[in-house]
Amino acid sequence: MGEHSGALVIIGGAEDKRGDMTILREFIRLAGGTHARIVVMTVATELPLEVGADYIDVFEKIGVEDVRTFDVSSREAADRDSACRAIEKATGVFFTGGEQIRITTLLGGTKVDSALHTAHEKGVVLAGTSAGASMMSSTMIVEGAGDTNPRIGIVQMAPGMEFIDGVVIDQHFAQRGRLGRLLSAVAQYPHHLGLGIDEDTAVIVRGTQFEVIGRGAVSVVDAGALTFSNLGELRNNDALALCGVKLHILPAGYKFSLRERKPNLERLTRSGNE
Repeated sequence: MGEHSGALVIIGGAEDKRGDMTILREFIRLAGGTHARIVVMTVATELPLEVGADYIDVFEKIGVEDVRTFDVSSREAADRDSACRAIEKATGVFFTGGEQIRITTLLGGTKVDSALHTAHEKGVVLAGTSAGASMMSSTMIVEGAGDTNPRIGIVQMAPGMEFIDGVVIDQHFAQRGRLGRLLSAVAQYPHHLGLGIDEDTAVIVRGTQFEVIGRGAVSVVDAGALTFSNLGELRNNDALALCGVKLHILPAGYKFSLRERKPNLERLTRSGNE
């Protein structure tokens, strides 16, 4: 992400749409408040009309007047000039949940893909929930078993949309027991940090730092200092041995430096001195 790039709002799914709506309100605030121009991208879902209408209703309740949906059901649609103009006029773009592979398959390499990156580099805020969160990174988890220990072959990886480098993102994290599959992912890509984001929780990425907001926590898995792995000895579905992996658990208000691969503990120090 460049110095002038817009914020990324990466949501772990099931964000509050009826109560305080903390995460969605923060997205709108970053995108310009009531003067925001929002495009809701429903490309990930097979129910674009229903999902799009739900988010239009939510954002209008927050006070945004200019909200529109944009569904891409074919790559031809993602190459239309009208689609690019909608992105160019937006101050915020929101990707709904669904299947992340639909996003990359339908958008990757198209004019809309290019327009999204250009807009983000110029300051447009990008947000995504669930599948819309996973696709943010350059390498993404497509699917994988939850509620299991780290094993070979339980997670499938693919190229993402490349809005953020150096991370692998998983969502619905604590609720679906996905620590094992995130560990399996970073064992294969130890240069990447694993971000496991709980439901109704988000990271706000600005530059090389993120801050956590929402009801749950973010688990940061760092295999960069891995001292031992049996990865090269295993066959499919064999159990992984991983030694030296770091795990950080960060609730709302805590920050993390992606460049330095460590949390910013100013809040913890401040609370401890009170």
